[in-house]
Amino acid sequence: MSKPSTRQGLIDYCLRRLGYPVLEINVDDDQIDDLVDDALQYFQERHFDGIEKVYLKHKITKEEKETIKTGITTTTVSGTQLGNIGFDEGQNYLQLPDTVIGVDKVFKFDSSTISNGMFNLKYQIFLNDLYYMGAVDLLNYAMTKQYLEDLSRIISPDIQLRFNKKRHRLYLDIDWAQQPDDKIYIFDCWRILDPANATDIYNDFWLKKYLTATIKKQWGQNLIKFNGVLLPGGVALNGREIYEDAVQELEEIEKSLREEYELPPMDLIG
Repeated sequence: MSKPSTRQGLIDYCLRRLGYPVLEINVDDDQIDDLVDDALQYFQERHFDGIEKVYLKHKITKEEKETIKTGITTTTVSGTQLGNIGFDEGQNYLQLPDTVIGVDKVFKFDSSTISNGMFNLKYQIFLNDLYYMGAVDLLNYAMTKQYLEDLSRIISPDIQLRFNKKRHRLYLDIDWAQQPDDKIYIFDCWRILDPANATDIYNDFWLKKYLTATIKKQWGQNLIKFNGVLLPGGVALNGREIYEDAVQELEEIEKSLREEYELPPMDLIG
């Protein structure tokens, strides 16, 4: 099928693009499985269609809060000039699902007059300049909106958080003793798409090109050691040429990812 919807369908499509079954593709099945995993990981980490924005809700129970308040991890460093030195670290973190790769913020629900209601800083500024909104282009509007959001965080900061996707721990730097029991937190997160649920990933145009090129590169790499060997009929193997062609194709495909499919970094103001 030209529109693969499964992992094996994607593999079969890429092999046909390389000439199978007319040509024998000298790549082992385990090597292909590794290449598929690497291609999906690259797609999920760099392609804007590989992730989705989600809001995760979690209720902190009384037992969880007590564990976070009292949990302390001590790391001892020995052999220093001052002898053994211990460092304490609070276990003020929540374990997030492995599919979450980023956390933007934790939504705050309070009655702060600085950040909510008609006394909202952004509301007052745009209320006075509402007549001017028709002349504001999209870029200036987006930059102004981002600036006001950053200013609001300085005046009335949200919950401070730290997150690293390799450990899947969301640290919340708050006074847990002041938090009520069974309080609900909503996290603004980025989650990778699972191909098992989002099968359209297997039919992504960029992914099909990328995986085909990586299989071709592995094919050429497997044949390099036989470069120049004559087969019956006078046919000579040229694995290096296949390898170099694949490397050039991958450079162009990865360039297209950076220029067309990656989310651009946010502009800095100031």
